[in-house]
This record gives sequence, C-alpha cells and structure tokens, in this order.
Amino acid sequence: MRPRIVLGFSGGVDSAAAARLLEISGWDVRCVYLETGSGEADWARESAERMGLPLEVVDARERLEREVCAPFEAAYLAGATPSPCVLCNRRVKLALLCEAADALGIRNIATGHYAAARAGALFRGRPENDQSYMLCLITREQAARLVLPLGGYVKREVRALAADFCLPQANKPDSMEVCFIPDGDFAAWIERRGGAPGPGALIYKGERVGTHSGSHRYTLGQRRGLGFAAGRRVFVSEIRPETNEVVLSDGEGLYMDRVLAGGVNWLIDPPRGELEVLARVRHSRELYPARARLAPDGGFALRFDSPVRAPAPGQAAALYAGQRLIAGGIIEKSE
Repeated sequence: MRPRIVLGFSGGVDSAAAARLLEISGWDVRCVYLETGSGEADWARESAERMGLPLEVVDARERLEREVCAPFEAAYLAGATPSPCVLCNRRVKLALLCEAADALGIRNIATGHYAAARAGALFRGRPENDQSYMLCLITREQAARLVLPLGGYVKREVRALAADFCLPQANKPDSMEVCFIPDGDFAAWIERRGGAPGPGALIYKGERVGTHSGSHRYTLGQRRGLGFAAGRRVFVSEIRPETNEVVLSDGEGLYMDRVLAGGVNWLIDPPRGELEVLARVRHSRELYPARARLAPDGGFALRFDSPVRAPAPGQAAALYAGQRLIAGGIIEKSE
C-alpha cells in the first residue's frame, strides 16, 4: 500500500509536475486547492480531474485576510516593507495543508516550492529559482512533515518535465507572485481598502522639495518613480508614517552593517553565542556573510561582514548554515 500525502495544488505547472514526481516516487497523492479568491479554482479542479487526482477545495479567504492581508496593510502603512508570502506559508498555506492532512489521517504534506527538504531539515534549491527564503518562518513541526519534490530542479526543467508528462500546464504562464494582489500594485490595493494616507512632503536635506501622493507608495532604497524631485537622482532613505513624510538622499544611510529581527523562528535548536551564517534579507539571489547572535528579547542581531543595501523593516531575514536554512525573522531595525 502506497503512503499517502497531501499536496498543495494550484493547477499550475509547479504543483502539477510535483504531483507526477510524487506519484513516480511511490506516493498516493491527495490534492488540496486553497481558495484565495484568485479565480483559479475551476482550473485546478479541471486539472486534477484530467490528471486523475482527487482534489479538495479549502476556503482560505478568511484566514488569509486575518493572518496576511490585514498585517500586510498595517505594516505598509507603518512604513515597513512586509513579506506576505513568507507569512502566508506558515500561517495559511502549510497550516491549512496540515489541517487537511490531519483530517484524513495523513502525516506528510507537499508543495511545489523550489527548495529541498530532508528529514525535517530545509535546504536551498538551485540558485536560479531558490524559494527557501519563503519558508524561513515555517515551524519545525511543519518542516518535519514537508516533502518538496522540486528541490533539485529549476523552472525550465520543470516545464520540460511537464511536457514529457503530457501535462496541459507545460505552457501555462506563471501565477502572480502575491495571490491577493494579482496586478502587483500594492499601493492601489491599499487605497481600495480605504486606509491609505493622502499627499505629503518629500524631504531632502531637511527641506521640503516636493509632494508625494502617499507614503505607502514608497519603500526604503527606492529610486524609480522619484524623477528629479530634488533636482538630481535620489533615493528613499526614510519613511515617516507619523508625519506622512518621505525622506530622500543621495544614497547615504542606505547601507547598513547590522539588523535586529523579531518574530524569530528557529529551525534548529537556538545557538549559544555568535554564529557564522549566510543571510538573505529580501527575496533575491543575494546571500551575505554575517554573524548572528541571540538578542535579549528573543530575536536575533545580525552583523554583516560588509554593509548591505537597504535591509528594510518588515522584510524577512533568512539565515543559512551553508545550504541549510536554520532560521528566519522579521527585520525590525537596521543601523
């Protein structure tokens, strides 16, 4: 009798290829589609039926709003740069997959993330498509149940596999990065929810040099969209939500030596003393050598070997020991 597994199934190329790879590896695959309001449920049902896979649709909208959307909006309005997918994986996606698996008496869950999971430990995927950063806040219990069949692949190889498997998803476009903001316009999404601030001052060298359309439209380190507000090419170096001011600079103040992170999640036993790590402070390929130590409040302090450009409050910081993902936290302060 084949062991059963619950797969998060969107109907896209990644989850479809993951399903076939799991079956080839001997798993009895049960699919769960998380309804977020993206409009893809019918496609997921049709895809699962064509692949001969059982599918359950779970309504995730209320939990997504409570655990991700509302905190995302609040963080943006507070001048932070949140990482919604990092929060979603722990609080919504993997949590609901575990609940669905528990209801069926199934131990293991799976997703189509480009990362590797072995015996409860998580590892980076191949650099071109590595998504381990997105998993840095999942719990150790979730990690212990997780199977990641795409860990050794990159996207082009997965599309080729899908074609070899004769899957209709082989040429389906990639899904949106943030499911609840399909057009990618974070500022417009916040404005539609009714809580956005109005126009405010652009500040350069202590003087007002222009007017912006709302501080929620800016992130630390941003250069695009500023034009020549100060008569020259400038960057966002500070956001002051309490006064609705956006501070510009020539680039000074953007490079930071240290960050403090809270909401920390350890995927290993928390270390004593200082730990040499590789750190990722945004969803990119960049890894920065650093030293991490526990902070008195339970977070961690991260000191980079070389200054890092614009590690923004609200973003996730993921820590690695070599290839292994060992911790994640939310940046609260950089200096």
